[in-house]
Amino acid sequence: MTDTRYDRAPGDRPALPGMEEETSSGVVVYTIGLVLAVGLTATSFWVANTSLLWPPGVPLGLAVLAIAQMGVHLVFFLHITSGPENTNNVLALAFGVLIVIIVAAGSLWIMTNLNDNMMPPELMTLHMQH
Repeated sequence: MTDTRYDRAPGDRPALPGMEEETSSGVVVYTIGLVLAVGLTATSFWVANTSLLWPPGVPLGLAVLAIAQMGVHLVFFLHITSGPENTNNVLALAFGVLIVIIVAAGSLWIMTNLNDNMMPPELMTLHMQH
């Protein structure tokens, strides 16, 4: 009645020794990941070059496809899951995402601040003439 389930990524080794799988299953998992990644890439090229979609919706569609492709890579190639044995991997991934967000947001903040505090070109030419 209390069936224990283990969260595993496709291609991960079994958590219990009695649950051995064939060695060809790893090739199948990588092939599925490759097909999904190529399909998402082809779809994103199609979305960017088609006139069938509403033009302001194209960037949103590309963002959704990019997030889906990141998910495919994380699950099928990096074997990131939410299982207890992958806690360090998930924390490292979250920390990496946090660092990227901090660097990008800080860079944008600095560039905006510099742009706001720069002297306008009209005043700069007047100041240089004196």
